[in-house]
Amino acid sequence: MAGTRGTKRRQGPELESEPEPEPEPLLEEPSFCTSAPSHGDGRDSGLSDSEESVFSGLDDSGSDSSEDDGHDSVKGTEKTTGEQAQSRPLCPSTEVVHMGNTDEYAEDSSDEEDIRNTVGNVPLEWYEDFPHVGYDLDGRRIYKPLRTRDELDQFLDKMDDPNYWRTVQDQMTGRDLRLTDQQVALVWRLQRGQFGDESFNPYEPAVDFFSGDIMIHPVTNRPADKRSFIPSLVEKEKVSRMVHAIKMGWIQPRRPRDSTPSFYDLWAQEDPNAVLGRHKMHVPAPKLALPGHAESYNPPPEFLLSKEERLAWEQKEPGERKPSFLPRQFSSLRAVPAYSHFIQERFERCLDLYLCPRQRKMRVNVDPEDLIPRLPRPRDLQPFPTCQALVYKGHSDLVRCLSVSPGGQWLASGSDDGSLRLWEVATARCVKIVPVGGVVRSVAWNPNPTICLVAVAVEDAVLLLNPTLGDRLVVGSTDQLLSAFDPPKEPTLQPARWVEASEEEHQGGLRLRICHDKPVTQVTWHARGDYLAVVLATAGHTQVLIHQLSRRRSQTPFRRSHGQVQCVAFHPSRPFLLVASQRSVRLYHLLRQELTKKLMPNCKWVSSLAVHPAGDNIICGSYDSKLVWFDLDLSTKPYKVLRHHRKALRAVAFHPRYPLFASGSDDGSVIVCHGMVYNDLLQNPLLVPVKVLKGHVLTRDLGVLDVAFHPSQPWVFSSGADGTIRLFS
Repeated sequence: MAGTRGTKRRQGPELESEPEPEPEPLLEEPSFCTSAPSHGDGRDSGLSDSEESVFSGLDDSGSDSSEDDGHDSVKGTEKTTGEQAQSRPLCPSTEVVHMGNTDEYAEDSSDEEDIRNTVGNVPLEWYEDFPHVGYDLDGRRIYKPLRTRDELDQFLDKMDDPNYWRTVQDQMTGRDLRLTDQQVALVWRLQRGQFGDESFNPYEPAVDFFSGDIMIHPVTNRPADKRSFIPSLVEKEKVSRMVHAIKMGWIQPRRPRDSTPSFYDLWAQEDPNAVLGRHKMHVPAPKLALPGHAESYNPPPEFLLSKEERLAWEQKEPGERKPSFLPRQFSSLRAVPAYSHFIQERFERCLDLYLCPRQRKMRVNVDPEDLIPRLPRPRDLQPFPTCQALVYKGHSDLVRCLSVSPGGQWLASGSDDGSLRLWEVATARCVKIVPVGGVVRSVAWNPNPTICLVAVAVEDAVLLLNPTLGDRLVVGSTDQLLSAFDPPKEPTLQPARWVEASEEEHQGGLRLRICHDKPVTQVTWHARGDYLAVVLATAGHTQVLIHQLSRRRSQTPFRRSHGQVQCVAFHPSRPFLLVASQRSVRLYHLLRQELTKKLMPNCKWVSSLAVHPAGDNIICGSYDSKLVWFDLDLSTKPYKVLRHHRKALRAVAFHPRYPLFASGSDDGSVIVCHGMVYNDLLQNPLLVPVKVLKGHVLTRDLGVLDVAFHPSQPWVFSSGADGTIRLFS
C-alpha cells in the first residue's frame, strides 16, 4: 500500500488533488524493533532492513509457541506475543520501511490460510499423534497449544464465556479464533444463501440494450459472414438422406386424420347364441304392484277409514302408515283430481332403480352327500355294543360309580344308599353287599391281577377292601402283602392317616382305612397297582394326594393350586399324572417334578377324564355337553370336539383292547364311538360314532352317572340315577 501511495504522488497534479484512501488494517501482528544488528546473527548480512523485518516478523509470530514452550523447563517463565509487544517499544521507522519495500501480494493466499504453518498438502490427520503441527520457515516445529481441558471445562467455558458461540478452532494451527462481527455477519449471509458482499444488489434494473426504438446507427455494424450466402453442405447431406429414405419407403407420410366420429356395434363380433356373463348376471327391475281395491275411485266401504282410523293414520310416521294413502270415494272417474304425490312417488321409484343394487346369487349345485365326510360304515367297525344284555338291580338310590375287576368276572358299584355291591358279570347276581356307612363317591378296582383290592371313597376316607372273590391264592397273597408291612420306628408327618381295620371290619372285608381331613371325591389306581391318587373337595395345594400301598406313605405332589381339581388320572406307561381342572388339563412329570404340557379344552367345566391305553390321546367330558379329543403329539388344542349329547356329560371311558370309547350323559344315553389310533404318526385318529345306547330312566333330572368297559369283551357298563346298572353287549 505504501508503494502504491508513492506512485500516486509522482503522478500529475490531477491525482494529487484526490483524497488519499485509508490504508487497510494488517491481519499480521506488527513487527517489533530489534536492537541487535543482523550481522551479529548467523544469518545472511546482505539482507536489507525491510527484508530482515519481514523475516523477523514471521519468526516472532510463527515460532512463539515453539521457542517459548522449548525453554519453559529452563527459564520457568512463559512469554506470549502480547507480553513481548508490551515489553518492546514499537519502531515506526522499521514499520515504514516494511510497508514501503514489501510486495503486498507476497503473503497473499487464495485459501486465506495461515502462512506460518508450512505443512503443505500433507493431511492434518497425520499429525494427530504428534505434539506439533507443521514447521515454520526456519524448520522448527510448530507445537500444538496445550489441550488439558476436558468436556466439563468446555461446558463451563460455554456457560461463562459470552463469546463462546463465535469461537472456532483453526485446523491448521489448533488455536482458538474469535470471529469478529463482520465475519459473523458474513457467515449468516452465506448460510441464508445471500451474497457475501453486503453492498451487492443482485436485482439491479437491467439495461435494455436492444430496444424497439428506431435508432440512427445500428447496434452492430459487423459485415455478414460468407457462410450466410452459401448453402450448407451438412443440411444438403441430411436432405439427401431423407429423400433416399422416402424413395425406399422407410419414411411414410402422415395419414390425414378422419374427422368423422367412429361408432361401432359393441356386440357385432360376439356370438348371439353364447350366454354372456353380463347378461347372465342381469337382474330386471322389480315391477310395481298392481293397484288393488283400495286405489279404486269408488272403493268398497270396508276400505274406507273411519274418523278414529283416519286420526290414528295421521298420527303415525309417514314410513309406518299402511296404506300409504287415504282411500277416497268419488261419484265418477271425471271427479277424481290429480294425484298430489305422483311426482314424488315417480322420483322415489327412479331412485330405487338407480341406487338400489341388485345381484343374482348363483346357486351352488353341490350334492349334500359330498359335504359329509367319508366315514366307514358302522357294520365295518364291529365289534361294539349294540343292545342291552343285562340289568343289575339292587341299589335303592342312584348309583354314582362302578368298576370292573381286571379279569372281567366281577363288578363293583357304589351308591348313595351307603353300600358297596359286588356283582357277578355273567349272571347279574349280587355276590356281596358291604355297608360303608356313607355315600360312595368313587370305586376303583386294583388293575394288578395279582392283588385283589377295591378302593372305595366314602366321605373323608378311602377304604381298601378285599372282596375275597375269585382265586383263593390271590386273596391270600393280598392279605399276606398287607400284613407284611413293618411300621417305621419314628413315624413321619403325613397328610393322611393309615388305620388298620378292626377284627369285626376285617371279617367284612375291610383291610385298611386312609383318613383325610376333607371329603374324597375320586380315587384312581396306577397301572402297577402300588400307587393310588385321590382328589379332595378342598381349596389349595392339598387337593391331590398320592398314596403308596407297600410303604403306607402319603404325599402332596403340588405346592400350589391351579384351580378346583375335578379329576386325575395316571398315564398307563409313563410317569405322568394328568390333573383336570375346570378349564384346563395339566400333564405333570412325576420324576422331574415339572409341568410338561397344558391342554386347553375350551369348555366351561370339565367333568371327566380318560386316557387312551397307548397313552398318546386323552378324552375329556364337560358339563356343556362336549366331548373333546386331544392328541398329545399334535397340539395343546383339541383335535376334535364332539357334540352328540344334548345334556351334560358325566363320564367318559376307553376300552383297554378295542378301539372304542364311550360317554354317558344326563340325557340318559350312552354313545359308543370308534376311535382308531394308528401307529403311523402322519395319520390322524379316526373317530366315528357307531351306536347310541338307551335304557336308563331320568331321575332328578340325572341320567347316566358312570360308564366302564369290560377289560376283554366289547361290552360297556353304565350306572344311572334310576338305581340300576346296565350291561350293553
